[in-house]
Amino acid sequence: MTEIASPHISHPRVMVLGVQPGTPPFRIVEIDGQVVGEATTLTDVLRTAAAHGATVHDLDDPEQVRWVGGGKFTWTPH
Repeated sequence: MTEIASPHISHPRVMVLGVQPGTPPFRIVEIDGQVVGEATTLTDVLRTAAAHGATVHDLDDPEQVRWVGGGKFTWTPH
């Protein structure tokens, strides 16, 4: 058997962590496993990624961006 038994797990360059309480609430952005900034909007995520050489063409593509603790429209703490 030549197939891998485990499913494919993507490792996108951009990871957006869960919402942190603050004024305003924010999400931590990691690029290539390194914390590079905070985002309060989708635009912040795109700007931060671009500033660190990670162009994102599709925010819904799990190969490009991983959203942890809520999707791209989650910007307030639960």
